[in-house]
Amino acid sequence: MLLTKINSSIGEKMSDRVASLVGSWRFIIIQSTIIAIWITFNINIPESGYQIGNLLMKPWDPYPFIFLNLALSFQAAYTAPIIMMSQNRQSQVDRQHAEEDYRINREAKADVEHIKQELRRAHHKLVQQQGIQVDVGSLATDMKQIAQDLDDLKKLLQPQK
Repeated sequence: MLLTKINSSIGEKMSDRVASLVGSWRFIIIQSTIIAIWITFNINIPESGYQIGNLLMKPWDPYPFIFLNLALSFQAAYTAPIIMMSQNRQSQVDRQHAEEDYRINREAKADVEHIKQELRRAHHKLVQQQGIQVDVGSLATDMKQIAQDLDDLKKLLQPQK
């Protein structure tokens, strides 16, 4: 989904990158892992806290995980329009590609029609030439027959010895 276009604005490039990132399995796995760790820590740490050296760990978002819900809502509120921007841009690029494909197909069709027309002309000329050759061939056959008939007539008209 990451589009590369020379005329892209910074916002368009950013929306494409965000959409590409958010729409990946890597993002889903990382986000799911973070949510699982978030819930696990907030469920397993007692309300009184857990002492690690001088550091006292307390649950920062106890059940029903209101802060997690807020963070996910915030993320969804911003990523949805960004993804929509990227999809709209992708549809514009697809439309341009379709128009270009249509133009090329029309040119190819015109070329094919021209080639068909030229083939028809060549075929017509060939048929005419073959027709002339057939006429010349039959004329040659007729001339041979006439020559044979003349020879036969000469033989008949010659005085017999």
